[in-house]
Amino acid sequence: MTWNIPNILTVLRLLAAPGVAVMFLYFTRPWADWFALMLFVTAALTDWVDGYLARAWKQESRFGAMLDPIADKAMVVIALLVITGFSGMNPWILLPATMILFREVFVSGLREFLGASAGLLRVTKLAKWKTTAQMVALSILFAQGIFEHFFVMQSFGMDPDIVVDIIDGAVEDELGLVWKYYGLVGTWWAGVIGLWLAAALTLLTGWDYFRKALPYLRDEART
Repeated sequence: MTWNIPNILTVLRLLAAPGVAVMFLYFTRPWADWFALMLFVTAALTDWVDGYLARAWKQESRFGAMLDPIADKAMVVIALLVITGFSGMNPWILLPATMILFREVFVSGLREFLGASAGLLRVTKLAKWKTTAQMVALSILFAQGIFEHFFVMQSFGMDPDIVVDIIDGAVEDELGLVWKYYGLVGTWWAGVIGLWLAAALTLLTGWDYFRKALPYLRDEART
């Protein structure tokens, strides 16, 4: 194992994955949401940086090639668990999250079964787009939690009709509820749509890997 900058960034990204969940154990909201968002986005950016540096500096290694997809999967899986939990198991998030988790387990099982032949399941450009879509969608959903917290806390105890009037502009918005509300709604739908898109790409890449592995899964004809 070579401790160059690309590999160090990959290791830090792997360590940051559980850190996203830890933020909600040691900090109250919305600070936990802010810290989780910043940690997740920073770690996601290193996914591009370490790959770029490894290619530019010709420091690609077997260790980096092995650990990079593991770090990506750890980030996505843990972030999905956190967001699914705080969404109250909302089906709009639970269903695409389930599809993503199913694919990751399925492909990991394929790689384990293929053993020495697992090299045929190399990461494709579509798989990289899939990972990007997952991380963008999850980042937006972390931001949605921030808007939700501020909107709920500042409208807590208000008459629902007054809240509606403030959003409609019939009552003066002294607390900035309007932009928090539209931020809440906007990030929710952007995050959900992005997560469903990521789930579709995830299943598509999973099918591509299965198709490539299929010849190795057939029993040899007996003579």
